[in-house]
Amino acid sequence: MAIFLGSIADDYTGASDLANTLTKNGLRTVQTVGIPDPSLALPDVDAVVVSLKIRSVSASDAVTAAISAERWLRQRGAGHVLYKICSTFDSTDAGNIGPVTEALREAAGGGVVLVTPAFPETGRTVYLGHLFVGGQPLNESPLKDHPLNPMHDANLVRVLTRQSRNAVGLVDLTTIGAGPGAVKMRLDSFRTAGVTAVIADAIFERDLETLGEIALEMPVSTGASGLGLGLARALVRSGRISSGGATTEDTIRAVGGLSAIVAGSCSKATLRQLDIAERSMPVLRLDPERLLAGPDEIAAAITWAGDRISAGPVVIAASAAPATVSRLQSLHGREASGHAIETATSIITAELVERGVRRLVVAGGETSGAAVDRLAIPAFLIGPEIAPGVPVLRTVGNAQGDMLLALKSGNFGGEDFFTAALAMMH
Repeated sequence: MAIFLGSIADDYTGASDLANTLTKNGLRTVQTVGIPDPSLALPDVDAVVVSLKIRSVSASDAVTAAISAERWLRQRGAGHVLYKICSTFDSTDAGNIGPVTEALREAAGGGVVLVTPAFPETGRTVYLGHLFVGGQPLNESPLKDHPLNPMHDANLVRVLTRQSRNAVGLVDLTTIGAGPGAVKMRLDSFRTAGVTAVIADAIFERDLETLGEIALEMPVSTGASGLGLGLARALVRSGRISSGGATTEDTIRAVGGLSAIVAGSCSKATLRQLDIAERSMPVLRLDPERLLAGPDEIAAAITWAGDRISAGPVVIAASAAPATVSRLQSLHGREASGHAIETATSIITAELVERGVRRLVVAGGETSGAAVDRLAIPAFLIGPEIAPGVPVLRTVGNAQGDMLLALKSGNFGGEDFFTAALAMMH
């Protein structure tokens, strides 16, 4: 299998978001969970997105995993590797965006790396190096309160500088609007000055197309799915993609079985989606404190689901309001409380699958990663889009047989996302 574009995603929901974007823009794409076992037969595709869980691990662990994935992608022909990050730049002053970007740059032989989390389709734009969410600066938006990586600084040059050994620059909107030639001149001046990463403004898709054209000529870039859009369109325009584009029809072929939703995200969007789902299906809201206390809450949830799931979809949610999350973190520690909830939801998910669930929706990046890891799913084919950034996924090579999944970033989707997702999973 020879590919044109490789990507390393720092979480699983972000990986499916990017794979969805690449597919929509003409690339046959597969999403793998980690580096695939050599025995796994992957389809002939244009792009591979390697899903990792490296957003909230130590910087050294993130770098090690990313470099291994980069090596695997290069061996399969990837001329360009995109390090896919969250469109809200979720990170801490210790990383991991800066350290991984620098490591990938060094592995590729140096140069300057373009960095942008802009994705106008989902309301993420960058202007003068500042990240906006739906027109609000990131630090004033509801998305500032991520439970693991809260983001209270919208100035991405400043944020990335705190994570990086080398200088960080800015390619502003005026330069990008002047076209690829102007951007390349600016990058050349940064290279001469010793700058190794540059935040790039982007407000419109045409800005992303300009950035994608330039990035494709470089070995590495860092960004959200918006930059993937630019790279995909540049590849198609280059004439290197001769497959006739991406198809998704076969991906949603019926799988039968039962349906379930598991939510761990504490975002405002997911909390609202749970309220709406409760009007049409049974919803069990887990007590986070009891989850941290021991296995009884998990066992009770499995029993509750077993009594109801044959009659229709069930929802099990460990989601909680930000104030509750903060209190738990102050009592038990941020890492310990997050790990306990991820472990609990992944155990519940595996038990649901054991009981016949073959159509599964998981809400929350960390929750999705823990669930997919416990199910040991090696890869996904990309199906049609449920909501911006969230496609239907069909499993490849997993022991449970064919399943349809949706892995939803906490902030994505409209109020009726859960019912809409299940409706697309025949």
